[in-house]
Amino acid sequence: GAADASGPLAGLSPSLAIHVYTQREIYGTVGSHVTLSCSFWSSEWISEDISITWHFQAEGSRDSISIFHYAKGQPYIDDVGTFKERMEWVGNPHRKDGSIVIHNLDYTDNGTFTCDVKNPP
Repeated sequence: GAADASGPLAGLSPSLAIHVYTQREIYGTVGSHVTLSCSFWSSEWISEDISITWHFQAEGSRDSISIFHYAKGQPYIDDVGTFKERMEWVGNPHRKDGSIVIHNLDYTDNGTFTCDVKNPP
């Protein structure tokens, strides 16, 4: 599956933007696990209100679902789709890392994963 960092950039002006970096394409073997890395850079300090959201759009689907978010200092695995039992949060926002691991890969995991980071204000 491919990871894509085309999400909206937070910030009021270009100088306040957050830059999010992910790997363009990641390959995994069925039954194994894969780390979806998401690192970000902000010209501002990382606030306590930082939030990270991962979305998944299955191959051939028009809809994207939210599969994970980190907010108020806590990781939350969304109770939807086939990922909820197989996801692990390995990120650390204070190290500008929003990575997740997906275990026990399946063919149905093919698609686009997007990492969105917001660092209010």
